[in-house]
Amino acid sequence: MMTLDTNAKISILSMRDTGPAPEAALVRDIIKRGLIVAPILIGVCAIVWGANGAYSCAYAFAIVFCNFGLAAALVAYSARISYAFMMASMLFGYLLRLALVAVAVFVVRNLTWVELLPLGLTIIFAHLGLLFWELRYVSLSLAFPGLKPKPSKSLPSKQTQQTESSTQ
Repeated sequence: MMTLDTNAKISILSMRDTGPAPEAALVRDIIKRGLIVAPILIGVCAIVWGANGAYSCAYAFAIVFCNFGLAAALVAYSARISYAFMMASMLFGYLLRLALVAVAVFVVRNLTWVELLPLGLTIIFAHLGLLFWELRYVSLSLAFPGLKPKPSKSLPSKQTQQTESSTQ
């Protein structure tokens, strides 16, 4: 029979995550919300800067969506290996993703269809706006990591229960 050493120290850094990955659901939700807002901002950029502004805004949204997708993929993949690897991949992954955004802008900066002001503003405000918008829908509970669960229609509401108890 094998005995377990109860005095053994287990490091949190050597542990790994084997549960479901809520990052994918969060990024799908962020991109869904971004696709709602993108046509409006592309239209505004088209009015202010013309067709080139619209193209630049659309390109910026593509950069933002790819950045969020890559971040979620890094977390989901690295958490399955170890928490230490996940922390390192988030630190250096942020630097890598920042460099990729810079390269994506650098590559197109001199093309005729690029307007740098709407491109830069869209990248900045789309990142911040979509993250703050998503904050309203994120569950900060370990019971429901990721998005907040939707209320069930089969359970009676608190108001209905109070009304029923007061009539009895």
